[in-house]
Amino acid sequence: MERNPMRRQLAIMRKSLFDQGHLDEQFIELEELQDDANPNFVEEVVALYFRDSARLILNMEQALEGKPFDFNKLDGYMHQFKGSSTSIGAKKVKAESTLFREYCRSGNAEGCVRAFQQLKKEYGTLRKKLEAYFQLARQTGPMETASRPK
Repeated sequence: MERNPMRRQLAIMRKSLFDQGHLDEQFIELEELQDDANPNFVEEVVALYFRDSARLILNMEQALEGKPFDFNKLDGYMHQFKGSSTSIGAKKVKAESTLFREYCRSGNAEGCVRAFQQLKKEYGTLRKKLEAYFQLARQTGPMETASRPK
C-alpha cells in the first residue's frame, strides 16, 4: 500500500484509465520506455499525440463539410489518426476510428458523421483524463515502476 496519498491517488487514477477502457497495453509499453534520462517521456509522447491529432480532427471536420463526401480522403485522415491513437494505447478512440473507417469503406455518410461525433467525444474524455493524470504525476514525481493493471 502506498504511504503517500498523492501517489495512491495517481495509482488509482491510472488503474481507472485501464478499467474504464480508455487505455490498453500499448500505454504500458510507452511507460516501459521511460527512464531516469527521460522522466517525462510518456507525457511528451501523449502531448505530441494531442497536438498532431487536433490537426487531423480539423482536417476531418473540413472534409465532412464537403458534399459529397470524399470517402478516400476521410479514410486516409482516419488511418493516420488511428495509427497515432494506437501508438499511445488510446483504446476507445482507436475503436471509434475503426468504426469510422468501416463506414468510409461502405460509403455510409451518416455512419461516418455519427462515428466521428462519438470519436470526438471519446477523444475529449481521454484528453481530460490524461491531462489530469499527468498534472497529478508532475506533483507526485515519477512512479517507481510501471506495473500492469490487474
